[in-house]
Amino acid sequence: MAKVEPTEEEVKNQIKETLERLQGKGGKSKAAKYRRDKRDSHRQKSDDEQRAIEEGSKVLKVTEFVTVGEIATMMDVPITKVIGTCMSLGIMVTMNQRLDAETLSIVADEFGYEVEFITTDIEEAIEVVEDRPEDLTHRAPIVTVMGHVDHGKTSLLDYIRKTNVIAGESGGITQHIGAYGVELDNGQEIAFLDTPGHEAFTAMRARGAQVTDIAIIVIAADDDIMPQTKEAISHAQAAGVPLIFAINKVDKPNANPEKIKERLAAMNLLVEDWGGKYQSHDISAKTGLGVKELLEKVLLEAEILDLKANPNKPAVGTVVEAQLDKGRGYVSTILVQAGTLKVGDYVLAGKNHGKVKAMFDERGNSVKEAGPSTPISILGLDGAPTAGDKFNVFEDEREAKQIAAKRMQLLREQSVRTQKHITLAEIGRRIALGQFKELNIILKGDVDGSVEALSDSFSKLSTEEIQIKIIHKGVGAITESDVLLASASDAIIIGFNVRPAGNAKQLADKEEIDIRHYSIIYDAIDDLKDAMEGMLSPEMKEEITGTAEIRELFKISKVGTIAGCMVTDGKILRNARIRLIREGVVIYTGELLALKRFKDDVKEVSKGYDCGMQIKNYNDLKEYDLIECFHEVEVKKKLK
Repeated sequence: MAKVEPTEEEVKNQIKETLERLQGKGGKSKAAKYRRDKRDSHRQKSDDEQRAIEEGSKVLKVTEFVTVGEIATMMDVPITKVIGTCMSLGIMVTMNQRLDAETLSIVADEFGYEVEFITTDIEEAIEVVEDRPEDLTHRAPIVTVMGHVDHGKTSLLDYIRKTNVIAGESGGITQHIGAYGVELDNGQEIAFLDTPGHEAFTAMRARGAQVTDIAIIVIAADDDIMPQTKEAISHAQAAGVPLIFAINKVDKPNANPEKIKERLAAMNLLVEDWGGKYQSHDISAKTGLGVKELLEKVLLEAEILDLKANPNKPAVGTVVEAQLDKGRGYVSTILVQAGTLKVGDYVLAGKNHGKVKAMFDERGNSVKEAGPSTPISILGLDGAPTAGDKFNVFEDEREAKQIAAKRMQLLREQSVRTQKHITLAEIGRRIALGQFKELNIILKGDVDGSVEALSDSFSKLSTEEIQIKIIHKGVGAITESDVLLASASDAIIIGFNVRPAGNAKQLADKEEIDIRHYSIIYDAIDDLKDAMEGMLSPEMKEEITGTAEIRELFKISKVGTIAGCMVTDGKILRNARIRLIREGVVIYTGELLALKRFKDDVKEVSKGYDCGMQIKNYNDLKEYDLIECFHEVEVKKKLK
């Protein structure tokens, strides 16, 4: 083919058009420039949101629930085309509507893009400053004590701390994660995490393994390696944490530590006595036999790990537990892992934020600052963060609030989108089979970890015939709004170590809402299971006979504290058991030592009368505390 040379006139026109386009002249080029500028501004905004497209590739980095407008901008295609694609999939959308992960993947695939989902933490990209080797100093090891229920974890910590933790736990079972700082006789420090042993606490135990440096697995020498022990070992191994086995209760006559070592060997866990690499020690948490040697092994393991942290930077760490205290607000137990936390620092933990107003150690002593490997309780957050959330200290309060708001929005979107609604076809099928049953539950607890453990356990009980639906869960006393929600959604309320506040009890009676109180988690799980299975055999049920309010306290030497009370509801019986309730939370359960009207001992005191009470082995009373009197009666089990 012959090559056609352009004429001089055509070349001049081409140059003129190119110059006009570069200078932004001409209606068409102005419109193009406007569109280009708008697109650039959209892209800039998209960068600010940390949702970016990788350069030179067809991979979109997005969080779930981005809007139609945002995904169109990222792919650089008209919004109308994206809406058209969604409509062809049978989804009617607007430009501001948010799309779930599945829809995003399909839409992006239509335009030849791949989608990579990033979490909110990556999205916000909180700056992590690398520590210089010269700034690092030695820190105390963080040790988690794990194992099966009733194998002696808390007893071991008791002996180390020389306190009695079990006395404060229902049924002698640990239901919360405890965090304790311990200073040994030689001046060395260890931070301990005590995790619950019952199977309901899988998530809590897993969190314990995530923040720890060393795991002590407690196994009773008179028992076997139980499923929860195996689970604890798996969690520790998955987290890459060194294991030390504490074979407890060796002082018992039927103890056989060698059998335990044999079972461990069968699991490919050879202890040092048997020529393996895992340290183990025979101990008795009750008498203290071998505990000192066990701690020496912990310190030896810590020395090998060469644990270091930089104390001279803003604190970072993990939330261990959170609860609502009516007098002090939200109290969060946190573990500082690096840096130093000071009173007045602005903290972001998960979706919650706030300025640290006060800090306390596990014994309630006020502290001004906490360095690495220090468990501490803080006041000042605007809510109860989820146990396991990372926390960071921010200098810029506004930045922390923005990140918290983003996380809250994303969680809200996810909760709305992930609620599974039952279809008409499924309703028809179940009604035909006579199996359409749904049990709605509102769950309130004293601490976040217990609420989460209960929620997980209840969800697992759902079957084909009966669906268990937790419509609301939270930390704090049962409120009137909980009762109203239960009334509207035909739910039962389960309170774990909490009581109704204000007029919630009267409202529940009026609305005929069933409020169940529990202090041991697997009692609640067993009750729900029995109700679902229909095995409603007679059981011992608590019946609250009356409530009294403490109006005045009289301290008498050699006798103790006498509470001057007014009976506000029902009757107080001399032989019944009592609970002491402070601000909606159960403080103590026990018995009455004495019940008097004036100088006379009486068997009962009715509503509207005053009386004097003395509680057996307990004197820590305060004015306006409530004394709840109850006794156990045999009734047919019934779950509405």
